[in-house]
Amino acid sequence: MLEIKNITVEVDKKPIVKGFNLKINPGEIHAIMGPNGAGKSTLAKVLAGHPAYEVTGGEIWFKGQNLLELSPDERAHLGLFMSFQYPVEIPGVNTADFLRVALNSKRKANGQAEFTEKEFAEILEEKMKFMEIKPEFKERNVNEGYSGGEKKRNEILQMAVLEPTLSILDETDSGLDIDAMRIVARGVNKLLGKDKGLILITHYQRLLDYIKPHFIHVMIDGKIVLSGGAELALELESKGYDWLEKTPEGVSK
Repeated sequence: MLEIKNITVEVDKKPIVKGFNLKINPGEIHAIMGPNGAGKSTLAKVLAGHPAYEVTGGEIWFKGQNLLELSPDERAHLGLFMSFQYPVEIPGVNTADFLRVALNSKRKANGQAEFTEKEFAEILEEKMKFMEIKPEFKERNVNEGYSGGEKKRNEILQMAVLEPTLSILDETDSGLDIDAMRIVARGVNKLLGKDKGLILITHYQRLLDYIKPHFIHVMIDGKIVLSGGAELALELESKGYDWLEKTPEGVSK
């Protein structure tokens, strides 16, 4: 589904990602953990196509296509979705209109018929119940005046409506209380399947209590330094990341 081959990324000529490799197959959940400044969010934004990040080397392939040759909207139409760490507010655009335009844009790009307003209203009502979001939120402007938890829940509502092939959740647990985290995690788990993939970017183990990854990768200084199963999160929770920093000779401490 997704293969990242030795990519390097710079921001304002400063190297951030330094030879990153990852392969994700359909049905797999991969968690990427690491300290602040490791390059986790940079990686997510590169996958989504953010123009501020320059890929200076390597390749990224998604569903057999060269992702680096595609614009952000083409990536979304192909089935890539990103939930932002800090979801932006969109004044003047209500949630229902935003999601209907986004879904119909994807359908049109894939040669499918667009939904009428009535047809989409039924779809949105079902998805909002699924995410335990009050009906009146569909008339509110996107994320405007939302709490942190409401913004994150709204991001997963977008994921539910768009039904992406690969989702990237960048610190979705940030700012969530326990109840909101359970709702968000339950929504994410219900949206996954054998043909879907998921990348979870997080600092902490607590989200992984609710969304169980198949693989955990530790990212430090722009690359993966250790990979393992779900049990690795518990080890990181107790030991932190210092023991994984590399010495000049390249040997783990």
